[in-house]
Amino acid sequence: MVQPSLPAEVPDVTPDSLSDEVYLLDVREHDEWDAGHAPHAHHIPMREIPARLAEVPTVGEVIVVCRVGGRSAQVAAYLAAQGWENVANLDGGMLAWEASGRPVVADTGLPARVL
Repeated sequence: MVQPSLPAEVPDVTPDSLSDEVYLLDVREHDEWDAGHAPHAHHIPMREIPARLAEVPTVGEVIVVCRVGGRSAQVAAYLAAQGWENVANLDGGMLAWEASGRPVVADTGLPARVL
């Protein structure tokens, strides 16, 4: 019997440990992104990741983020299992990002907020 493969282990990072040069991959849903996101983040909802793998860099640091860190941990593990060696999960997600004083922007013209 073939044993199922275990999810790939990926490191967790905190918002205050990030440089401005990281590729921040936001995997939240469209309504969450529209309400507020990190400036310069790249948006690929979690369910679209398999079809859009080519958009995720294989070099440079890729930090995956969602609201609190659960979905992003799954996506980071998925990417690692697909061969990405440069991924980490943002511990605490966008809630931790906002709480650490990092900026949140919205493209809608409304005040930005984390959903």
